[in-house]
Amino acid sequence: MSKPEKHKWVFPARFRTGAYSWKASRLACQRLREAVSEIKKVAKKDPVHAAEGAVRLMEKLWPALEHIDTSSGALGSAVYMALDALIPIIVKAPADDKTRGKWLARLWQAMEDDGVDYLGPVGDRWGEICGSAEVAGRWTDELVPTVRSCWTDPNPGAYFHGTTACLSCLLVAGRYQELLELLELNRHSMWHYRRYGVEALLALGRKAEAVQYAEASRGLNQPDSVIDQACEEILIS
Repeated sequence: MSKPEKHKWVFPARFRTGAYSWKASRLACQRLREAVSEIKKVAKKDPVHAAEGAVRLMEKLWPALEHIDTSSGALGSAVYMALDALIPIIVKAPADDKTRGKWLARLWQAMEDDGVDYLGPVGDRWGEICGSAEVAGRWTDELVPTVRSCWTDPNPGAYFHGTTACLSCLLVAGRYQELLELLELNRHSMWHYRRYGVEALLALGRKAEAVQYAEASRGLNQPDSVIDQACEEILIS
């Protein structure tokens, strides 16, 4: 009996390089919603093929959208919502190691090419996307030296796009103490990074310290309401 034919994706034709002009934000948002709907529909019957579609869409985001005026914030929000729906599809897909390894390589290249950090949420959950603690550990070994170098650089402004990917991998790999020690090197108490430290402390069963760690993340331009919510969730857990 022959295998059912794979779904032929519609969305790639709508996300060609340079497909959208300066004033095409509304159309691009609509096309994003349609693409997500298409991928989610396929996920019900063929989760691995759906994850492949999600990776393919993520690869196409920056090349297709780079010329759009994003000043209204609508496109950024649409991209964030799309990724929020698609990342779990990649995480949960029952793919073999070879397939997932190819996805990781493609997504990493897409993040490197991304001109405005559309794919930031992908890096934020990189450890989960790795699919196992073992794979996350291998990525950790690759990424930690670069993060450490950036955070110990005496010259201000050093930046590495894979920082949250590294922290996420440390968390998934179960290397909690190493994660906390690495975070101590960061001279700025940024919640975007320190939230991984909160998760590490919780994984170690140190709830009171996790709350203290979260509270110590407050400061200029830090999301107080998000920190409030994190502390509340810890206290009632």
